[in-house]
Amino acid sequence: MNEIKLIIADDHKLFREGLEGLLKKHDNIKIIKSVADGDEFIDIVKNQLVADIVLLDITMPNRDGFQVLKELKTLNSTIKPIVISMYDDGNYIAKCAKLGAYGYLLKNTDESELILAIKTVSKGKKYFSPEISEKMINFMSTQSISENVLSNKETEVLGLLSKGLTTNEIAAKLYVSSRTIETHRANILKKLEVKNTAELIKKAAEMNLI
Repeated sequence: MNEIKLIIADDHKLFREGLEGLLKKHDNIKIIKSVADGDEFIDIVKNQLVADIVLLDITMPNRDGFQVLKELKTLNSTIKPIVISMYDDGNYIAKCAKLGAYGYLLKNTDESELILAIKTVSKGKKYFSPEISEKMINFMSTQSISENVLSNKETEVLGLLSKGLTTNEIAAKLYVSSRTIETHRANILKKLEVKNTAELIKKAAEMNLI
């Protein structure tokens, strides 16, 4: 098996050293850098240090794990992030997955699962344990549709509809035709899966869109 080049990014020195000691027992894993914060990590990425995987903490100073994940996307880096966190919150897991994390492990993960995750991700596959996947799915299944489901103009029209303005009144206020407002209204109804304005206002309120 090819050597897996790995970076550790975590602000806790003892945890970093513990990971290093554990991983050094595995001949096919080589730790090429260990850093204490997100800025340090991004600096070495920009200097084009070649690595396969980063074991990434979320709560780091200067630049946290979420910001690092966003920056890796911006830089089109080929380094695959595996988040290692003490947080098993579904929101954190889903956010990391959305931002491009290849895996999510808890800091109490045992050695065998850590190695499995590293080997899986090194092959370009994602690794989320059944427990982590369940927490992420449970979180996502209870969330309302994102506010971003509506465009800025549709959100503006929705706000005016909720205040009881008619199509003509909204058209006059926004300096557009009544037909344009009707199109916006139809699109909003379709996106929020409701049949009329009354249902729309009720659902929009439940989703905190108004």
